[in-house]
Amino acid sequence: MEATPTASGSARSARGLAPVAGVLLLAVTVVLAGGVVTAAIGAPPEPAPTASLSLSATDDRIAVTHRGGDALNASELDVRVRVDGEPLARQPPVPFFSAAGFRPGPTGAFNAATDGDLRVGGTASFRVAGTNDPVLEPGRTVTVEVSVDGRPVATLETVVESE
Repeated sequence: MEATPTASGSARSARGLAPVAGVLLLAVTVVLAGGVVTAAIGAPPEPAPTASLSLSATDDRIAVTHRGGDALNASELDVRVRVDGEPLARQPPVPFFSAAGFRPGPTGAFNAATDGDLRVGGTASFRVAGTNDPVLEPGRTVTVEVSVDGRPVATLETVVESE
């Protein structure tokens, strides 16, 4: 192959231009792909549902009432209970019917046999068995954290009352 003269008068091989163009094209492709990946990873996560909830605790029963906002699908909920700041040894596996550390037959959306949605006006409850620790007793403070896929929805607190 012949060398072709350039504007400065020096000779350059025509083959030398193809690899440079290929490297530049590859660099542009990598930069664009990196931008797309960054945009996808940096996309904000879907917000947690917004709901107003209230809590009551009587003897061994914990009840969560939906006061307003989005319906909550129990199969997406994570419910964590603490008594006087100490987490229950066994946490409620919402939804469920019978689980270690709890009495069978939770009500509302916490029961696996229901439609699974906790909606405005609805109440879902469960009873903590005496085999779970710490036990619920009148005067103790109960804290319930409700989250969806790791995103907090509500942190509720009440004092256990006797029936």
